[in-house]
Amino acid sequence: MTYVEEHVHPEPPVAGDETATLLGSLERQRATLAWKCGGLDAAGLTATVGASSITLGGLLKHLAHVEDDYFSGRLFGREPSPPFDTADWDTDPEWDWRSAAEDTPEQLYALWRDTVARSRSLVAQALTDGGLDRPADRGWPDGRAPSLRRILIDMIEEYARHVGHADLIREAVDGLVGEDPPRDASPSGL
Repeated sequence: MTYVEEHVHPEPPVAGDETATLLGSLERQRATLAWKCGGLDAAGLTATVGASSITLGGLLKHLAHVEDDYFSGRLFGREPSPPFDTADWDTDPEWDWRSAAEDTPEQLYALWRDTVARSRSLVAQALTDGGLDRPADRGWPDGRAPSLRRILIDMIEEYARHVGHADLIREAVDGLVGEDPPRDASPSGL
């Protein structure tokens, strides 16, 4: 079963608690990105719109990097996971966006999917170890440590911003539009 088949219509609960609402909102954004990027070949994943250099493949790799940075790096103080651990971010701060064009669709889909799975596991661990108030192990430069709550909000904002980019790019690639996958659609393989 693919990620999209498991999460076709994730919705935050209508009257859930704070944790369920935050996680539901993040899952909805992840599922929308998966739908917008799903089933495309290399040409589809490298397409751009107008003057922008953003691609769907770049979005997948960038969001995998942000997932790794926020949940593994910031929340648990871990070093970057592959392939982010070998990037020379000082020389090439746009490495995730640029290097996505060198990856196959299968590599991009797997990287994003595997990173999201790791993030889900880390969030579950953090929830049992302090809940939403659990402070990040790696704080901000000013010494403050964001809570898991703040990290989840930041991730929801990051996805929401980039899902808007994905909407425009995917429409330009093949005309796919909409906020949610059709209920009767057979999900594409992401």
